[in-house]
Amino acid sequence: MNDYIVRATAADAQIRAFAAVTTDLTEEARTRHQTSPVATAALGRLLTGGVMMGSMMKNPEDVLTLQVKCGGPIGGLTVTADARGHVKGYVNNPEVMLPPKNGKLDVGGALGQGILNVIKDMGLKEPYSGQTILQTGEIAEDLTYYFAASEQVPSSVGLGVLMNRDNTVHCAGGFIVQVMPFVEERVLRQLEENIAGMKSVTAMLDGGHSPEEMLFQVLSGMEVEITDTMPAVFDCSCSRKRIEKAIISIGKKEIEDMIADGKPIEVKCHFCNTAYEFTMEELKEILEKCNRP
Repeated sequence: MNDYIVRATAADAQIRAFAAVTTDLTEEARTRHQTSPVATAALGRLLTGGVMMGSMMKNPEDVLTLQVKCGGPIGGLTVTADARGHVKGYVNNPEVMLPPKNGKLDVGGALGQGILNVIKDMGLKEPYSGQTILQTGEIAEDLTYYFAASEQVPSSVGLGVLMNRDNTVHCAGGFIVQVMPFVEERVLRQLEENIAGMKSVTAMLDGGHSPEEMLFQVLSGMEVEITDTMPAVFDCSCSRKRIEKAIISIGKKEIEDMIADGKPIEVKCHFCNTAYEFTMEELKEILEKCNRP
């Protein structure tokens, strides 16, 4: 099953819902960053939440950033997504290892205490920014709390990543369900009952459930309308030209020092870990660009 996002409404638009399978993009992130199992689980959950939240934005140019700053051994995570199903991200300490907790990867222990920043750049003068304290560090609960506290939208978020014995990604995905202000009490009660009786996201995905089938379970007993589907993919917009601009931005003195070292330099993109090498000749050409008016 290729990665994709499903968007839906239910109960005469009293509920809007999103679900995604993100196995391939989570495995792509694991491969690029060589993440440990617990780091893969944490990053995969945040990538899944990010790609669904990105799909909520209206304009193709809009960009969402989820940034976790925390005191746990993972050191923090950053994910960026757009409205077209593109997402990328990294963890500060990809090699973090922790013993399992209750038989599961201890994502909460890896994050510890911290804050979640949500930044939406929608082409306005200032990006929208919301910040909440991490509730559990398990990410799904933290996003649920963010929606309620910062956006005043009652929501339920489910996220999961299941690993194979060889530490590759077996399956990953999740859902976000949000109720509108005019939701009827009976609809809300039905939704709460459905969520309470559901299997975990990883159990559903491991059992072969598609994102649509996940939503039909969450929204059981309601009229569901699938409004849209879109591919989801790990995609980074870095390029040699962008890295060159980043080198120029550090200033002439630092570039001169690099040239004085007499060795080529390697610059890696944080988000996708792609390495760009610049020879001495290329550094001298960059320095010349700095000197041009």
